[in-house]
Parts: sequence; C-alpha cells; structure tokens
Amino acid sequence: MHPVKKGFTQKAGYPINNMAKSGPIIIVEDDHDDQEIIQEIIRETGVKNEIIFFDRSEAAFRYLKTTPKQPFIILSDVNLPRQNGVEFKRQIDEDPLLRAKSIPFIFFSTSVEKSAVDTAYRELTVQGFFKKENSYAALKDVIHVILQYWKICRHPNSAE
Repeated sequence: MHPVKKGFTQKAGYPINNMAKSGPIIIVEDDHDDQEIIQEIIRETGVKNEIIFFDRSEAAFRYLKTTPKQPFIILSDVNLPRQNGVEFKRQIDEDPLLRAKSIPFIFFSTSVEKSAVDTAYRELTVQGFFKKENSYAALKDVIHVILQYWKICRHPNSAE
C-alpha cells in the first residue's frame, strides 16, 4: 500500500493526484467493450477528468480542431477503421494549431508490431507506445502509470 500524500486521493490501492482541473482525456478506440473497460479502470484509479471517446479518428480530429478545451492526453489505438492511428497522429503533427497545443499522445493498442513502433517514434511525435494488456489488473497498472506520469511530467501544458 502506498502512503497518501497531501493533495492525493487513494482508490483501489493507487494514490493518484486529483486531475479535476486538467482537461479531458481523449480516447480513440473503436472497440466498445474496450471503451467500457478503460473508462471503468480510469474511474477506479480516482481520476476525475472528463473522458471523451471517439470510435473514429476523423471525429477525434474534428473535436481537437474545434474544442476550446485543452485536452490532458490522447490515448489512441493503432488499428482503427478508415484512418488508422498512425495516420491520425501524422495529421495532428502536420496541423500548426494542434502542434501548438502540445497534447501528449500515447498509442495504446492490442497490436504492437515492431514496424508500427518504429514508425511512431521515428516519424511522429508520440510520447509512448503501450500494449493493451489482456488481464484487467495488468491493464489497470499500465493506465495508472501513463496517467500518473503525465500528471507529474513538465511539458508546455503544465500549470506553473
């Protein structure tokens, strides 16, 4: 059990900073069962941010271009219908407005092929590439680590 520090809450054994003042978590995932599981896990870790799901990257891109909100993070599957996750991230990287928003972008996918990982890191500006684990506990651990890391990481969207 982790000690709970001032300003943190603890749920299901995880201390996590309250992120209520941060922007929405954007998740681009076409599998509705995975959406439900991810949402449940995020809530179990105590995160209070709004969670916005898109099952198509085109809809996520339109949202990112038009929202006045500053998203906290984008978690995207690689294998998506029509426009895949790599093409989606490339579109974000090529857009000056979205590049300026500096939204952390994480690939989170069941399929982790070396070629996709190589492309993500060599051709795009991704901040991580994680495998969507098969066990609930392992998936929960990965999501917790990703969110906690970006909560404490300094980047252009950090308050201060």
